[in-house]
Amino acid sequence: MDDASLTEAVTRADIEAAARRITGHAARTPLLNAPSLDAVAGRRIFVKAECLQKTGSFKFRGALNAVSQGTGGVVAYSSGNHAQGVALAARMAGREAVIVMPSDAPAVKVANTHGYGAEVVLYDRANESREEIGQVLQAERGLDLVRPYDDPRVIAGQGTCGLEIADDLPDGIDEVLVCCGGGGLTSGIALALEGRARVRPVEPEGFDDVTRSLASGRRETNAKLTGSLCDAILTPSPGALTFPILHRLCGPGLVVTDEEALRAVALAWTHLRIVLEPGGAVALAAALFHHEGDVAVVASGGNVDRETFVRALAYA
Repeated sequence: MDDASLTEAVTRADIEAAARRITGHAARTPLLNAPSLDAVAGRRIFVKAECLQKTGSFKFRGALNAVSQGTGGVVAYSSGNHAQGVALAARMAGREAVIVMPSDAPAVKVANTHGYGAEVVLYDRANESREEIGQVLQAERGLDLVRPYDDPRVIAGQGTCGLEIADDLPDGIDEVLVCCGGGGLTSGIALALEGRARVRPVEPEGFDDVTRSLASGRRETNAKLTGSLCDAILTPSPGALTFPILHRLCGPGLVVTDEEALRAVALAWTHLRIVLEPGGAVALAAALFHHEGDVAVVASGGNVDRETFVRALAYA
C-alpha cells in the first residue's frame, strides 16, 4: 500500500465525526499561557493542557472514539496512558477490557488501569512482544483490539485535540510541537491543523525514530525499547498508518534529553500549576530549549509517579 492510500485511511471528516462522538464525554482542555513562562523562554508559549484530560492524558480521546464504535470486550497494549484511556472508555460503555502492560510500567499507571476496572496482563518488554500477546488474547477471547496509535479510530480521536487547538490558537502562531511516540497524536493533530499550522514531533534522546524517519523518508527503528524517563512515548518505530501522514504534513522532528524534560516538568508546575510526566513534557522542553519564535505545544500527559515528580521539582 502506498503512502497516499495510507494517508487516506484517516481524513479530517473522520476527526470531525470523532469530535461529535466524544463531545460531552471527553474534556475540552484549555490552551494556557503564562507571562512568567514567556519571560523565562524569551518567547510566547501556549500550552495545550492534555494532562487535564480524563485519565490524565490525550489517550482518552482516541480510546473513547474507538470503544464507542464497537460492541463486546476490548484488548489493548500500552505502557500506561492508552491503557487507562481504554479501561475507562470500556467501563463507560459497559464493556470488558483486557490491557497488556510492561512489568516495568510506572506503578501508578498499573494501579489506575486496575482501578478503572480492567484486567491487566503484565509482560517483559525486553523479551516478549506485546503485539503477539494482544493478538493471542484477541483471537482466544474474541476481543476488539484497540491499538495505541496505528488504528484509524484512535488517530481520528486524537485529532480532536487539533480541532480544539485550531479554535483557540492566537494569530501569529504557525507551529505546534507535539510529544510523539508512535505518531497517533501527532498525525491526528497534523491532519486537523493542515493549512493552519505546521506540526513538529518531539521525542526523547535515544528514542528519536520519528525524527530519523522524517529525515530519511522511511520508517526507522530504535535500537532499544527502554532507558528513558519518558516511558509514555517509547515506541519501536512510527506506525504504518501514522508515518505517511507525518511524512506528508510534519516539519523536522526535535529531540530533547531526559534532564530537559524534567526541567520542563518543573517549569510547567512553577508557572502554569499543571502536573506533567516527562514524556508529556518533551514538547514544552523543545519549545524552551530548542526552538526560536512564538509556538504552541501539547502537554500530552500528567500521569507521573511521586518519585519522578519530586526529582523534577529539584530543577524549579
